[in-house]
Amino acid sequence: MERINPAELSRPAGFSHAVTATGGRLVFLAGQTALDGDGKVVGDDLPAQFETALSNLLTALRAAGGAPEHLARVTVYATDVAAYRSHAAELGRIWRRLAGRDYPAMAVIGAVRLWDEQAMVELDGFAVLP
Repeated sequence: MERINPAELSRPAGFSHAVTATGGRLVFLAGQTALDGDGKVVGDDLPAQFETALSNLLTALRAAGGAPEHLARVTVYATDVAAYRSHAAELGRIWRRLAGRDYPAMAVIGAVRLWDEQAMVELDGFAVLP
């Protein structure tokens, strides 16, 4: 995979403008919220739920034989985009600790609510394995 960030576009922070991939195996990752092993939403605030949701996404990716650097695209659904923006620095630190600095193409989309009513954030995406 190659991460592409053209000089003509604003400098990306926590994402890549484009990701190209050749060959390999595609892994499509279902949306993950802050569900624990018993199916209960955990975490009282957005950063705590983001950490669990990202951990769940990475667990699914690893089970498919991948690693964080194989993520090509991640979409974040947030029930409060303003809160997501206000916690951006902390969420970035969580991302780097769990997934490193190989950022996929990303988007944050506001959602009225998620499948799990208590969930504040959900992540899905796809990866390209070598």
